[in-house]
Amino acid sequence: MFTNPTDDVIRALLARRLNVAVVGCSPNPARDSHRIARLLLERGHGVFPVNPAAAGEILGQTVYASLGDIRESIDMVDIFRRPDQVGPIVDDAIAKGAGVVWMQLGVIDEAAAERARRAGLTVVMDRCPAIEYRRLFIS
Repeated sequence: MFTNPTDDVIRALLARRLNVAVVGCSPNPARDSHRIARLLLERGHGVFPVNPAAAGEILGQTVYASLGDIRESIDMVDIFRRPDQVGPIVDDAIAKGAGVVWMQLGVIDEAAAERARRAGLTVVMDRCPAIEYRRLFIS
């Protein structure tokens, strides 16, 4: 059974300036992935939208087809994909050298989370950064 990191670990993580790849980032402002990418930008993080179906820019940031296409180092991979699509993304995050894999609300893949933990990554699963910001920094 998966256990998320402690509040102290999540607070310390979100307090740092991170380069975040947002996998499944939508160009549609009504989508959660777009809103979270905007929040991360507003909080001072570097955001790298990953969406093979989108081209150009999202929120003024270059869109990438895959994690492997990003030349900069990535600290966190924030996943907005169905649970059955998470495994390869986590494997790419490990190969990319990311330190954190964050799976959004409803995105649960125990096997992928275990692979990431064994590779030394911090794993946050079935959580939303917006909720965690409000809970840990504003309340």
